[in-house]
Amino acid sequence: MVRGILALGLLLILLLAGPLTMLASSGAAGSDWRSASREIMGLAPDPVETPGAVVQVYAARAYGWRGAFGVHSWIAVKPAGADDYRSYHVLGWRARHGGNSVVTRTGPPDREWYGNPPQLIAHLEGPEAEAAIPLIEERVDAYPHARTYHVWPGPNSNTFTAWVARGIPALELDLPPTAIGKDYRPATGIVGQSVSGTGVQVSLFGLLGVTAALREGLEINIAGMTFGVDPDDMNLKLPGIGRIGPPPDRRAGALSE
Repeated sequence: MVRGILALGLLLILLLAGPLTMLASSGAAGSDWRSASREIMGLAPDPVETPGAVVQVYAARAYGWRGAFGVHSWIAVKPAGADDYRSYHVLGWRARHGGNSVVTRTGPPDREWYGNPPQLIAHLEGPEAEAAIPLIEERVDAYPHARTYHVWPGPNSNTFTAWVARGIPALELDLPPTAIGKDYRPATGIVGQSVSGTGVQVSLFGLLGVTAALREGLEINIAGMTFGVDPDDMNLKLPGIGRIGPPPDRRAGALSE
């Protein structure tokens, strides 16, 4: 029994050390969402100067204390010839009030998420993007958890992004380890392809699971938080902290180059 208690204590320390470190250093507890920055970061190609199709996926630290644990992610598309972007993401308060949590927003997709700068985590451009956009929009409309939302372990905003990406092989999307909810799978789909489509995932409701894939590397999910190693990008993945190592290549198809 003593060994079991010690093992549980060690596990809790491993799971919470990163998030608590991030929380202590962020100062998020005293922020106000009404005055938080929504500045455009310049990560998206100018639609006026880029006539071709563009698909991008972003992630930014969640607002407030939740950002110490994870990120909020979204998908943006610009069809060929369009003069603006459409972004798709999930807002939990809409589901909690009985509505559809999936939101479509028109405008620059690379704004700060209430004071937290976004990171570009996938990019498609040209013919590949043009072919992917109708598939993305079909997946958005078919999202099965549009009226259900749980911050932990899911379904949440990262579950939505992962759901869409699994139907778009060209994206080869590798969501960050801090994307809590990306590993959420219903009981009918405990075993399936990884989010990137380059490997296999086994996950029990996003609470316990393993992913082995060319794009994600090896990930172990415990209580919604991810430990892992990505040999392709030479990255270590830790709960709360995220990636440690060189920035990964966000271009789809980079694995084959």
